[in-house]
Amino acid sequence: MATAQLRLPEKLVPIFTPPRGAVAYRGAHGGRGSGKSFNFAKMAAVWGYAEPLRVLATREFQASIKESFHAELKAAIASEPWLEDHYDVGVDYLRGRNGTEFIFRGLRHGVNTIKSLAKVDLTIVEEAEDVPEVAWLALEATVFRQPKSELWPIWNPRLEGSPVDERFRKSRPGNAIIAEMNWHDNPFFPDGLDVLRRREQQRLDPNTYAHVWEGAYLVNSDAQVFANKYRVEEFEPNHEWDGPYQGGDFGFSQDPTAAIRCYVDGDRLYISHEAGKTQLELDDTAHFIGERIPGFGLYVTRWDSARPESISHLKRHGLSRSEPVEKWKGSVEDGVAFLRTFREIVIHPRCVETIREMRLYSYKIDRLTQDILPVIVDANNHYIDALRYAVAPMIKRGFEYGMLGVV
Repeated sequence: MATAQLRLPEKLVPIFTPPRGAVAYRGAHGGRGSGKSFNFAKMAAVWGYAEPLRVLATREFQASIKESFHAELKAAIASEPWLEDHYDVGVDYLRGRNGTEFIFRGLRHGVNTIKSLAKVDLTIVEEAEDVPEVAWLALEATVFRQPKSELWPIWNPRLEGSPVDERFRKSRPGNAIIAEMNWHDNPFFPDGLDVLRRREQQRLDPNTYAHVWEGAYLVNSDAQVFANKYRVEEFEPNHEWDGPYQGGDFGFSQDPTAAIRCYVDGDRLYISHEAGKTQLELDDTAHFIGERIPGFGLYVTRWDSARPESISHLKRHGLSRSEPVEKWKGSVEDGVAFLRTFREIVIHPRCVETIREMRLYSYKIDRLTQDILPVIVDANNHYIDALRYAVAPMIKRGFEYGMLGVV
C-alpha cells in the first residue's frame, strides 16, 4: 500500500493526531501568515482522499464562490500531486474520485439552506470571528447528525467575548482541540510576507500590528500598562550603554521560567534577549538559557527571591552569579512606575514573548462600568517580572530618593 508524508506546522500535529470522530471540534485562531487556513484545507482534502466525505465549507459572508473557502482548498490540493490527481476542481465545485464532495455556503443569507443539508461529515467554518450566535445555534444543530461528525472553526480574533471566542477559548468544550497559530509558528512563512510584516511592525501602532499579525484582540489601549511606552526595533547593544542587566522568573507547570537581558542608554531601556520555557527542569536551565542569551552566565542575574533553593541550585550548576532579588511592600507597583519613567522601551523583534506581555499587561477593568481600575492584573507578567528583577537596584534607589514618577 502506498503511503504519503505530510509536513504540518508543529502546533497542528496534535490537532490532527486523533483519528476522525475522536473529537467534535478541531480549530485554530491567530494572525496573518500563520498558515492555519491552508493547512486545515489540506487536512480536509486528505481526509476526503482517505474516505468519501460530505464536507461543508462555510463562513458568515459569501456572496459568490470567489468569497468562499474554495480558493484555499484549490491551493492546498495543488500542493500535493496525489491530491491533485484525486480531485476534480471546477470553477464552483470540488469532488473526489471516491465520492467526496465539498459544499460551499454562506451563513448570513443561507442558514436555511444549511438546515436542509443532510449527511454532513465535516464542517469548516472560516473567518469564524464574524459568525453570530444565532448562526452557531442553527449550524451545530444541523451538522452533528452523522457518526463521527466534526466542526473546524478557523478565525482571526478581534473582539474578546465574541461568540466564537466564548465557545472555543473562554469555555472550550472538553471534546475540542484548539491551537493558537501565528506567523512565527509557520515553518513555511514566505520571505516576501515577512518583509511586509516587518514594515507593518514599524508603521502600524502596536495594537493594530498585534491584531493583524499576532492574533491579538483589538484592545482598549488605555487599560494597557505600557501603552505608548514601547516599540519594536532591531538594534545592536552599544559599548557605551549601561549593562547588561539580567533577571529571571521561575515557573514550571503552566508558567514559563523566563529570563531577560536589557541595557540602559540615558532615558531609554533596551531589551535585547529573552529565553523561556514551561516545564524547564532546573538541571537544564543554565544550558537552555545560555543557548539563547549569549554569555548569560558571565553576568549577575537577579532571580525571584521566593525560590532560594532554586537560586542555590543554579549557583552550583552553571549560573554562579545568580542572586535573589530584593523585594519590598509595593515593589511591583514601584517597578512598573520605574519602567514607565523611561522615555521608551525598545524591544528587539526576537523577544517575541516579551513583546506579547508588553501588549497584554493591563489594569483591571470594572465589569459593570468598564472603568479602568488602578489595579494591575496578575497575568501576562513572567518576562515583565524578570525585567523588573533585572533593574531592581535602580528601582529601589529611585524609590528611596523619591525619584520615581509616572510619565
